[in-house]
Amino acid sequence: MTSELFEKGLAVRKEVLGKEYVEKSIKGADEFAMAMQEYATEACWGMIWTRPGLPRKTRSLLNIAMITALNRPHELKLHVKAAFNNGVTKNEIKEVLLQVACYVGVPAGVDGFRLAREAFAEMDAAKK
Repeated sequence: MTSELFEKGLAVRKEVLGKEYVEKSIKGADEFAMAMQEYATEACWGMIWTRPGLPRKTRSLLNIAMITALNRPHELKLHVKAAFNNGVTKNEIKEVLLQVACYVGVPAGVDGFRLAREAFAEMDAAKK
C-alpha cells in the first residue's frame, strides 16, 4: 500500500526522470529492493523535490554537481539526461562540471565531462 507522500513523489519522479525509466525501476524491484524505491520516492522526490524553495532546474544542477563529486556514474548519466526535462542546457551542465573540477578536483571534472558526453550521445541515439 502506497502513501500519499509516495504518490506525490512518484508524480515528480516521473516528470523529471521520465515515466518509462521510473516504471521500469519500480517494476524491476523485488521485495528487498522495493524498500529503496519507496524511500527514494518518498524522501527525495516526495519531501525534497516538491519543496517550493528551489526550482527544479536548480535542483538538477545541484544534483549534477553532487553526484559528480560523489563519483556515482550511473546516477550522473541519469540526472544529466533528466536535467533537460527541467530546462537545463548543455552549456549549464558544462559550467557546473567546470565548477566541480575547480572545487572537487580535475579527475572528478574529467569523469563528469566524459559521462555527460556519453549521456548526450545516448540521448541523440534515442532520437534517431
